[in-house]
Amino acid sequence: MKPGQVAAAAAVLCLLCAAAPGAEAATCDALQLAPCAGAIVGNAAPTSSCCGRLKEQQPCLCQYARDPNLQRYVSSPNGKKVMAACRVPVPSC
Repeated sequence: MKPGQVAAAAAVLCLLCAAAPGAEAATCDALQLAPCAGAIVGNAAPTSSCCGRLKEQQPCLCQYARDPNLQRYVSSPNGKKVMAACRVPVPSC
């Protein structure tokens, strides 16, 4: 990863950390998507860990899409590519 990508991945992780306390449902935890940060922020391929977490958090994606801190990652082109690669439908909220 380039230094800019590392900084962007760190920013995503910080946003995910900030969003976790406000999660409405006990099963919705944006921190669980941390393994996807490199794929969403950079052009890395999603790992099996990322896909597994994304599938677990699928019911929460609309909640994340409505969160001003997370929506740009859920609806970004890379976010959509990661969902497609992991065979998780893009939410239509």
